[in-house]
Amino acid sequence: MTRTARRTRRMLPPAGVGVAALLALSACSTSDGSTPAKAGSSDSASPALSGTVTVFAAASLKESFTTLGEQFEQRHPGTKVTFSFGGSDTLAANITSGAPADVFAAASPETMSIVTDKQDTTSAPSTFARNRLEIATLPGNPDKVSSLKDLTDPKLKVVLCDQTVPCGAAAQKVLDAGGVRVTPVSYEQDVKAALNKVELKEADASLVYRTDVKSAGGKVQGVEFPESEDAINDYPIAPLKSSKNADAAAAFIALVKSPDGQKVLTRAGFLKP
Repeated sequence: MTRTARRTRRMLPPAGVGVAALLALSACSTSDGSTPAKAGSSDSASPALSGTVTVFAAASLKESFTTLGEQFEQRHPGTKVTFSFGGSDTLAANITSGAPADVFAAASPETMSIVTDKQDTTSAPSTFARNRLEIATLPGNPDKVSSLKDLTDPKLKVVLCDQTVPCGAAAQKVLDAGGVRVTPVSYEQDVKAALNKVELKEADASLVYRTDVKSAGGKVQGVEFPESEDAINDYPIAPLKSSKNADAAAAFIALVKSPDGQKVLTRAGFLKP
């Protein structure tokens, strides 16, 4: 064998070493030449949400929260949002009595405190919207109601929310501020029930939230009055200790407070927090 052939054989690396080197290089690079993220890095995907989120919410939130529930389900396939709408005081009492729910959205801090006083929330409530009252009249306002004082006309059938619910407490506050005394034909257990009396023409007027007047469309006509500035309600929301789906509850609350959630609430007539 020639000297040149021996030199060539001596310079070739062992076959096993070459294969090992190629495998190591392949393992350290992706197809685009980048280095893959290590397992457990912050870039790893968070677990997908699933299951049902049960939300107890003030009656005045029905339209806007129903829309937000649909948005939530679209963003998180595999989830379902169920609602229980009603008077905030009744919902709060149900929660403290053990009714299963994940989120509570109340129409006043006072009704939220019924739940927080029992330590039935997992974090402090936060305000996500505000609301004010209007006078709801029959379409076209045939009785020419233009102020709170007009509600004292004995010929008018006026309906108010019960004072135990936020819309009733706010109504009493504005009536006191205006020095007006009204004798209603009935007290209703939530704002939707009070509004319904006017829609069905069983009452001539009622004090309800302006969001409810807006959601009723042409079924009623709203009358603004300056005393409403004295009783603007803050709406707090909080996750509940009884929640069986805490991650989804937190995500729903985040949607409500997000810019997209605030757009839905603003379109409904709510004031920003």
